[in-house]
Amino acid sequence: QVQLVESGGGLVQAGGSLRLSCSASGRTISNYAMGWFRQAPGKEREFVGCISVSGVTINNRDSVQGRFTISRDNAKNTVYLQMNSLKPEDTAIYYCAARSSLYCTRRPDDNDYWGQGTQVTVSS
Repeated sequence: QVQLVESGGGLVQAGGSLRLSCSASGRTISNYAMGWFRQAPGKEREFVGCISVSGVTINNRDSVQGRFTISRDNAKNTVYLQMNSLKPEDTAIYYCAARSSLYCTRRPDDNDYWGQGTQVTVSS
């Protein structure tokens, strides 16, 4: 079992930045592909980005390309989501996910473990 806890969310003005953290316990995340997803009220859970075991990252090109960056620190058992140039449409609950695979996935259902989420609100 892997327990995931997100932190770092909050209220920020448009154009600002936040860094989300996802701290894992129970097992080392070095063997897991890690992903970030978000869900706005009334909408389906959306892929934000992910990072494979080897460190290859994939972002949602349509919504966050060039603004969000994912990284991992296996020594700290933590994954990060650096969010810059935030927009009001980035407002959502952000979730961290772990997949028992070398490779990450855009599909929420293909992940094995989830955190409880952290709220990000971007004001205009």
